[in-house]
Formats: sequence, C-alpha cells, structure tokens
Amino acid sequence: MEIQHAVSLKSYNTFGIDVKAEGLAVITSVAAATELLPQLRNTQTLILGGGSNLLFTKDFPGIIILNQFKGIEVTEETENHCLVKCGAGENWHSFVMTCVERNLGGLENLSLIPGNVGASPMQNIGAYGVEIKDCFHSLEALHLETGRIDMFDNAACKFGYRESIFKNELKGLYLITSVAFKLSSRNHAYNIKYGAIAEELAKQGITEPTLRAVSNAVIAIRKSKLPDPAVIGNAGSFFKNPVITQAQLVGIIEKYPDVVNYPAGDNKVKLAAGWLIEKAGWKGFRKDDAGVHVNQALVLVNYGNASGSEIWALSQAIVDDIAEKFGVPLEREVNIW
Repeated sequence: MEIQHAVSLKSYNTFGIDVKAEGLAVITSVAAATELLPQLRNTQTLILGGGSNLLFTKDFPGIIILNQFKGIEVTEETENHCLVKCGAGENWHSFVMTCVERNLGGLENLSLIPGNVGASPMQNIGAYGVEIKDCFHSLEALHLETGRIDMFDNAACKFGYRESIFKNELKGLYLITSVAFKLSSRNHAYNIKYGAIAEELAKQGITEPTLRAVSNAVIAIRKSKLPDPAVIGNAGSFFKNPVITQAQLVGIIEKYPDVVNYPAGDNKVKLAAGWLIEKAGWKGFRKDDAGVHVNQALVLVNYGNASGSEIWALSQAIVDDIAEKFGVPLEREVNIW
C-alpha cells in the first residue's frame, strides 16, 4: 500500500486551507485498507472523505486515509421500497441525483449537500425537514485495529442532531466502506413544508410535486443562499442550531420578540443559529480573507488566503458574542483539527 508523503491538503478540504499531511493513503478496497492497517499502528490517523465538514488549523502529523470506496447497487426490492447500497467514497450529491433519476425517494431534500456518502451517517446530515436517519438502513465499516468488517443498523448508530456514534465513542476507530438506504420506489411521501420548498415550487408553477421537482427546488434555494466551495472556500453550516428550554426562550423573547424558533420536544425549542448570528451583526463581516457569508450568516468563508486559525478565531468571536447577547452557547458543527 503506497503512502504519499508531505502532501498538501488544500485540494482535499472545501475551506481550501493549505496545510500538509505527513502521509496520505488513497483507499479504494477492503483489501487495500487491510494492507494499510499495520502501518497505522502507533500512528495518528484521520479519515477524509470530501473534506466538506472539516477545518484544518495546522499540519497533520500522521496518516490521512482518503476514503474512495465506489459503487451503487440495488440489493433488495419490495413492492414499494428498494434497498440501495452505495460506496462510502461516492459524492453525496451525485448519489442523490442517481436516486432521483431512478425514481427512488427519500433523499431529494438533501440535494446539493457537499461531501461524500460515507460522511452522511457520521454527521447524520440533514436539511429541509429530512435527516439521514429517516431513510438510513445500515452501513458496513472496517475496524482499524482488528481489520474486522462490522455492520451497524439504525439503532446502533445512535443518531442525534448532527450526531452519531462515529462522532463520539467510536470516533476514529472505523472506516465506513458502504452505506445502505431504504428508499421508496412508489407512493412517495414528499416533505415540502420546511423552509421555502413549497414557495419555490409555486414560483416554478408546480402544483403536483415530483422527486425531480423537489430536488430542483432545494438546489435552487441552496444556490441562492450558500456559496459554492469551488468559488469561495467554506464548509456549509459552521454551527449547529442550539436547543434550549422553554424557560430560556421566554427570557430571550423579552428582548428579541422576533427570535426564530421551532419545537424540539421534551419542553425544548430549537433556535436558528443563522438568525442569532445575523441579529448580532455578523452577517457579511470580513477580516482579511476570513468572513461570514453575505447571504447566509451560518456559513463562514475563506475568500482566498485565510488560515484555518483565522477562521477558527472568527468562529470563537461569534461564539463569545452570541453567548453575551443571547445567553445561548453555540456549538460548532464543523470538525476542527
């Protein structure tokens, strides 16, 4: 198994941060991964997919595993559903488009999310009222110490809001090789109540939604609000939407009666982090090449030559300001190295 040395990671992370890895190994098969395992012992490792949920603040002093498992196949079919297995190294949006083209429903609201398929269950990615856990069936993963292939079902992944077992107790211990989703093949249930999807469909003159129409609406909305990482470095939403108690909300409403919030169950509410950041005056802020996007306050951007440390410092300034103004702790959604 060949390992590249002193590799620039600028093209491997969507922030476009120019740091170096001591070693980089491209993995396309279980056999290749197994061959690499002895070289990983007593060495710091990091698994990298599309690099779309990661901020590098320094060089990486170990081996980065670039997950490039490919392939999409239908493994099981029933009258109304299909089980679709996808290699972890496939591009997420391309996979969603393949499902839409094959009239397989469930992922259309997650169109245009950057990154690879293997990262989707790790992060329990979500958008416009849909999360991965809603149609996730199972995944296969290689244990990096034993070389054993294990399967995880929905319950075993311990999904939460942008959370899974792979971000917590099993962090860094597994290389996800494939992910399987249970998708509808007929009688699709369209989720168009969240955000501006219904409004976008109406704007396009669509009265009866289809998978393609919903996907196109989501793509149009995302393009209008979010910067393209190929043009402006970013990792999408940088912060999680904070969840607070009803009692805390009452206190915030006294000062900010227009605060955007949603029910979150168990006497809790979810606040819109983007609204908080914009209300605090950060939207469009820029210091050198580190900034807050002009159209979406939830997105931090690299206008060209910002360092990871500068992006991180900006995020910390926002965290501190939101805590001071609203009494609400913001948690970063992006992984920091």
